[in-house]
Amino acid sequence: MNINDAFYIGYITKTRGLKGELQLYFEFADYTALDLNVLFLEINKKLIPYFVDSIKLQNNSTAYLNLEDIDHVDKTKELIKKKVYLPKDKMPERDPDDFRYTDFVGYLVVDEHEGEIGEIIDVQEFPQQFIATVDFDGKELMFPLSEDLILGIDAEEQVLEVELPQGLIDIYRET
Repeated sequence: MNINDAFYIGYITKTRGLKGELQLYFEFADYTALDLNVLFLEINKKLIPYFVDSIKLQNNSTAYLNLEDIDHVDKTKELIKKKVYLPKDKMPERDPDDFRYTDFVGYLVVDEHEGEIGEIIDVQEFPQQFIATVDFDGKELMFPLSEDLILGIDAEEQVLEVELPQGLIDIYRET
Protein backbone atom coordinates (compact mmCIF):
# COMPACT_ATOMS: atom_id res chain seq x y z
CA MET A 1 0.00 0.00 0.00
CA ASN A 2 1.17 3.51 -0.83
CA ILE A 3 1.38 6.06 1.98
CA ASN A 4 -0.83 8.43 -0.08
CA ASP A 5 -3.63 5.84 0.13
CA ALA A 6 -3.49 5.77 3.94
CA PHE A 7 -4.06 8.05 6.91
CA TYR A 8 -1.96 8.32 10.05
CA ILE A 9 -3.53 7.17 13.34
CA GLY A 10 -0.61 7.00 15.81
CA TYR A 11 2.56 5.13 16.68
CA ILE A 12 3.82 2.16 18.68
CA THR A 13 5.16 3.45 21.99
CA LYS A 14 6.47 0.41 23.85
CA THR A 15 6.16 -3.27 24.63
CA ARG A 16 4.29 -4.77 27.54
CA GLY A 17 5.25 -8.10 28.99
CA LEU A 18 7.24 -10.86 27.33
CA LYS A 19 4.60 -12.23 24.95
CA GLY A 20 4.89 -9.49 22.33
CA GLU A 21 2.10 -7.18 23.48
CA LEU A 22 2.49 -3.61 22.17
CA GLN A 23 1.13 -0.24 23.22
CA LEU A 24 -0.29 1.95 20.46
CA TYR A 25 -0.69 5.68 21.08
CA PHE A 26 -3.45 7.27 18.99
CA GLU A 27 -3.00 10.73 17.54
CA PHE A 28 -6.28 10.31 15.65
CA ALA A 29 -9.14 11.93 17.57
CA ASP A 30 -11.89 9.36 16.87
CA TYR A 31 -9.77 6.29 17.58
CA THR A 32 -12.73 4.38 19.08
CA ALA A 33 -14.48 4.46 15.68
CA LEU A 34 -11.56 2.89 13.78
CA ASP A 35 -11.59 -0.59 12.25
CA LEU A 36 -8.37 -2.03 13.67
CA ASN A 37 -8.24 -5.52 12.13
CA VAL A 38 -5.19 -4.73 9.99
CA LEU A 39 -2.65 -2.04 10.82
CA PHE A 40 0.00 -0.71 8.45
CA LEU A 41 3.33 0.17 10.03
CA GLU A 42 5.80 2.42 8.26
CA ILE A 43 9.08 0.53 8.05
CA ASN A 44 11.85 1.84 5.78
CA LYS A 45 9.38 4.25 4.14
CA LYS A 46 7.04 1.40 3.18
CA LEU A 47 3.71 0.43 4.74
CA ILE A 48 3.82 -3.16 5.99
CA PRO A 49 0.50 -4.83 6.96
CA TYR A 50 0.13 -6.50 10.36
CA PHE A 51 -2.97 -8.46 11.35
CA VAL A 52 -4.32 -7.78 14.83
CA ASP A 53 -4.91 -10.83 17.04
CA SER A 54 -6.37 -8.88 19.95
CA ILE A 55 -6.74 -5.27 20.99
CA LYS A 56 -7.83 -3.54 24.19
CA LEU A 57 -8.69 0.15 23.83
CA GLN A 58 -7.88 2.36 26.81
CA ASN A 59 -9.41 5.72 27.83
CA ASN A 60 -6.11 7.61 27.52
CA SER A 61 -5.76 7.48 23.69
CA THR A 62 -3.88 4.19 23.84
CA ALA A 63 -4.51 0.53 23.13
CA TYR A 64 -2.74 -2.69 24.00
CA LEU A 65 -2.54 -5.10 21.10
CA ASN A 66 -1.14 -8.38 19.94
CA LEU A 67 -0.21 -8.88 16.31
CA GLU A 68 -0.18 -12.17 14.40
CA ASP A 69 3.25 -13.85 14.35
CA ILE A 70 4.56 -11.44 17.04
CA ASP A 71 4.57 -13.72 20.07
CA HIS A 72 7.70 -12.68 21.92
CA VAL A 73 9.20 -9.39 23.13
CA ASP A 74 12.28 -9.96 20.93
CA LYS A 75 10.09 -9.76 17.79
CA THR A 76 8.70 -6.37 18.83
CA LYS A 77 11.96 -4.42 19.02
CA GLU A 78 11.86 -3.26 15.37
CA LEU A 79 8.24 -2.07 15.75
CA ILE A 80 8.82 0.43 18.60
CA LYS A 81 8.31 4.09 17.54
CA LYS A 82 6.93 3.06 14.14
CA LYS A 83 4.08 5.13 12.71
CA VAL A 84 0.76 3.34 12.24
CA TYR A 85 -1.61 3.91 9.32
CA LEU A 86 -4.95 2.65 8.01
CA PRO A 87 -6.28 2.69 4.43
CA LYS A 88 -8.20 5.87 3.58
CA ASP A 89 -11.34 3.84 2.85
CA LYS A 90 -11.36 2.84 6.56
CA MET A 91 -11.55 6.46 7.76
CA PRO A 92 -14.71 6.93 9.83
CA GLU A 93 -17.23 9.38 8.38
CA ARG A 94 -17.81 12.55 10.34
CA ASP A 95 -20.97 14.55 10.70
CA PRO A 96 -20.74 17.53 8.28
CA ASP A 97 -21.43 19.86 11.23
CA ASP A 98 -18.46 18.39 13.17
CA PHE A 99 -15.80 21.01 12.35
CA ARG A 100 -12.42 20.95 14.06
CA TYR A 101 -9.52 23.35 14.17
CA THR A 102 -7.39 20.80 12.31
CA ASP A 103 -9.78 21.19 9.37
CA PHE A 104 -8.21 24.63 8.78
CA VAL A 105 -5.14 23.03 7.15
CA GLY A 106 -5.13 24.26 3.56
CA TYR A 107 -7.11 27.43 4.32
CA LEU A 108 -5.81 30.80 3.13
CA VAL A 109 -5.32 33.26 6.01
CA VAL A 110 -6.34 36.86 5.32
CA ASP A 111 -5.53 39.49 7.96
CA GLU A 112 -7.82 42.51 8.26
CA HIS A 113 -4.89 44.96 8.09
CA GLU A 114 -2.17 43.06 6.18
CA GLY A 115 -4.24 41.20 3.55
CA GLU A 116 -3.23 37.70 2.44
CA ILE A 117 -0.77 36.09 4.86
CA GLY A 118 -0.45 32.58 3.42
CA GLU A 119 -1.82 29.04 3.63
CA ILE A 120 -2.20 27.10 6.87
CA ILE A 121 0.20 24.16 6.65
CA ASP A 122 -0.31 22.72 10.13
CA VAL A 123 -2.51 22.99 13.22
CA GLN A 124 -1.16 21.76 16.55
CA GLU A 125 -3.05 21.23 19.77
CA PHE A 126 -1.46 22.55 22.94
CA PRO A 127 -2.96 22.28 26.44
CA GLN A 128 -4.47 25.76 26.38
CA GLN A 129 -5.17 26.30 22.65
CA PHE A 130 -4.68 25.34 19.03
CA ILE A 131 -1.83 26.98 17.09
CA ALA A 132 -1.93 27.49 13.30
CA THR A 133 1.28 27.47 11.28
CA VAL A 134 1.16 29.51 8.08
CA ASP A 135 3.61 29.49 5.18
CA PHE A 136 4.53 33.21 5.21
CA ASP A 137 6.97 33.90 2.36
CA GLY A 138 8.89 30.70 3.12
CA LYS A 139 8.85 31.25 6.89
CA GLU A 140 6.59 29.58 9.43
CA LEU A 141 4.32 32.18 11.02
CA MET A 142 2.44 30.87 14.04
CA PHE A 143 -0.64 32.29 15.76
CA PRO A 144 -3.30 30.98 18.15
CA LEU A 145 -6.65 29.92 16.71
CA SER A 146 -8.58 32.01 19.19
CA GLU A 147 -12.17 33.12 18.74
CA ASP A 148 -10.94 36.62 19.62
CA LEU A 149 -8.70 36.67 16.52
CA ILE A 150 -11.03 34.97 14.00
CA LEU A 151 -13.29 37.42 12.19
CA GLY A 152 -14.85 35.07 9.64
CA ILE A 153 -14.65 31.63 8.04
CA ASP A 154 -15.52 30.92 4.40
CA ALA A 155 -15.60 27.12 4.28
CA GLU A 156 -16.54 27.02 0.60
CA GLU A 157 -13.57 29.18 -0.51
CA GLN A 158 -11.36 27.88 2.35
CA VAL A 159 -10.52 31.35 3.64
CA LEU A 160 -9.94 32.26 7.28
CA GLU A 161 -10.29 35.96 8.05
CA VAL A 162 -8.37 37.09 11.12
CA GLU A 163 -7.20 40.17 12.97
CA LEU A 164 -3.77 39.22 14.24
CA PRO A 165 -2.21 41.13 17.16
CA GLN A 166 -0.47 44.31 16.08
CA GLY A 167 3.23 43.70 15.43
CA LEU A 168 3.01 39.89 15.12
CA ILE A 169 3.54 39.83 11.37
CA ASP A 170 6.39 42.39 11.66
CA ILE A 171 8.30 39.97 13.89
CA TYR A 172 8.27 37.37 11.11
CA ARG A 173 9.26 39.95 8.48
CA GLU A 174 12.37 40.91 10.47
CA THR A 175 13.75 37.37 10.93
